Amino acid sequence: MKLRIGILSTASIVPRFIGAVRAADKAVSSSSAGSFLTEGCTVAALASRSYETASEKARLWNIPSAYGNYEDLIHSPDIDVIYIAVINSEHYRFAKAALEAGKHVLCEKPFTLDPGQARELFSLARKNRLFLMEMQKTVFLPVIQKLKKLIQIGEFGKITMADFSSSFDSGYNSWFFDASKGGGPLYGNASYSLQLMQYLLDSRASEWVGLCTRSHTGVEDQFSLTVRMKNDTLYTNKTSMRSETIHTGYLYGEKGYIEIPDYWKARKAILHYHAKEPHSVILEEPCEFELMYEIMHAEQCIRQGMTESPVMTEEMTVSTIEVLTNLNRQWHSSRD
Repeated sequence: MKLRIGILSTASIVPRFIGAVRAADKAVSSSSAGSFLTEGCTVAALASRSYETASEKARLWNIPSAYGNYEDLIHSPDIDVIYIAVINSEHYRFAKAALEAGKHVLCEKPFTLDPGQARELFSLARKNRLFLMEMQKTVFLPVIQKLKKLIQIGEFGKITMADFSSSFDSGYNSWFFDASKGGGPLYGNASYSLQLMQYLLDSRASEWVGLCTRSHTGVEDQFSLTVRMKNDTLYTNKTSMRSETIHTGYLYGEKGYIEIPDYWKARKAILHYHAKEPHSVILEEPCEFELMYEIMHAEQCIRQGMTESPVMTEEMTVSTIEVLTNLNRQWHSSRD
């Protein structure tokens, strides 16, 4: 039987998630992998704060059922998994409600706005024998998987430094400029590079500093973050809603460097070698819906009765939230 997913929200990421579920289901159906992978997933229902909106989007996206509030969908007996795409400040509330209702949970980043809340949710998932995972597509992308193997075998020597930059326009999301709702690019984007570095290097952040500029509401509209990893690698993340950046990540090693265009949704990586022919090699893994790989991973975990992903672990999620909340409090307390 397919796992039946219910979606909370009609946010801009939702149609991409739906496309990814269907792409993953198609890939799983044609796979010769183990039996726990063969049944796939389906989007069975969608909820919004109004029935009119939910019904309209359900028709548009070809989803069988619509709900006019989140609680009714969470308690539906026809749903196995809840995908949470509501505003950042509501992640904890609805993840907890879904786990208490006996549903597996896939929660968009940032997982919560407080590390204590994150630990509570993972504890509740274990208690109820339910699967819980922060949705971080970056670490599941095939290109990133290949890069991790190359780094592990020392293809570039030790990775000593890294640099990431990105930019975007969030004018269509008014809540993104509201600090009480978890708005701003720090919560919205910094976890991509932080969790990517943790995954690639098998190391956690040990020290961090950051500066920001602010929008008219006081929420940061761009930031520059510097992190020292426990393995002594230094990396920077520069994200802006003011200026367009080059949207690329660079990892610098002793024997060369790695260039990752659009690193948060990477379909390609360019390997640059100092003393090896050819001096550059391109890795490419094109796909239409990059979220499909994390969905396939989550289904595999659920089918095997797991409560936590071995990739997007509780430790990775909590350690990321600790960095983000620490910086957020510094920036906002400095204005008090």
